[in-house]
Amino acid sequence: MCGLLFRNDNRRMTLKSRRTFLKATAAFGVPALLTSRGARAKDAWPARPIRCVVALPPGGGTDATGRIAMAALSEALGQPIVVENKPGAGGTIGSDIVAKAAPDGYTLGIATSSSHAAAPVFRKDLPYDPVKSFTAVTMIGTTSYILIGGPAAGAKDLSTFIANTKAKPDKVACASLGPSTLGYLLTQQFELKTGLKMIDAPYKGAAQVYPDLMNGTVAVMLDNPSGSAGLVREGKLTGFAVTRPSAAVPDVPTFDSLGVKDFTDVFWYGVVAPPGLDPEIAARIQQILAKTLKAEPVLSRLRQLDVEPVCSTPAEFGATMATETRQWKELADKLGIKPE
Repeated sequence: MCGLLFRNDNRRMTLKSRRTFLKATAAFGVPALLTSRGARAKDAWPARPIRCVVALPPGGGTDATGRIAMAALSEALGQPIVVENKPGAGGTIGSDIVAKAAPDGYTLGIATSSSHAAAPVFRKDLPYDPVKSFTAVTMIGTTSYILIGGPAAGAKDLSTFIANTKAKPDKVACASLGPSTLGYLLTQQFELKTGLKMIDAPYKGAAQVYPDLMNGTVAVMLDNPSGSAGLVREGKLTGFAVTRPSAAVPDVPTFDSLGVKDFTDVFWYGVVAPPGLDPEIAARIQQILAKTLKAEPVLSRLRQLDVEPVCSTPAEFGATMATETRQWKELADKLGIKPE
């Protein structure tokens, strides 16, 4: 009889314990079992391949820089990273794909000054907030701008190009990656500083511009050396000037040294993820890239593209995006450019 009472009492205690346990976990708003599963999932990351969206076509500076960074990250994580090119609208289409993906650590994106700082200047209907719609992971690095040209430029140095172009306003075609990019905005600033009036010829990606520069379809483009430095070194394109000294094209002078003052802006590349990514995953990615991108042989590969590694923390990168969005808005107001 005593044994039976013990079993009954034990059963009542078990039921009571279950009710107490459920009340306790409910008070925290998250079931203990789910919390445990979430912790295990985070600890196991990455358990499958990761995709990285590059919002511009293959062959340009953003694509090349992004692939170098993702190759280094993939090797460190021991998981494949599949790079997907999703070009269009100056990088905003691919960026929107990242913004709307699940924040599980299996979708990353390559952000740029254009897609996450300049785009709000030009587009009223931008489908994402460049800061709030993403988790800032790290800035990969920065690069200068270079004014490159082909036979249609009719010159081999900056002063001759400026003089020739001034003589025929609205006749010289200048390629850009569309009116939602930083390159387009800085081209407008360059025209204002030099008194030029050129025709904008929008393209989806820089790799599509280079053949047209070489065959004379368009005259010039304000580009990043990461995509065009090799063509300049080989003499297939002329490098007129850079916004800062470039290790990739060391013989090309700066705009400042040639009399175009205060034209020193740079372009950055970074890694972002959907909003809500676990901070520990973001920190892990940043720490891996900070170690690998600043060490050989990856460092030399980046510098060949004129990319100087930065590898800022998620907080620092987020602050940079917010600051530059305001900065480019101020420049657009000065140039009289309104979002459309």
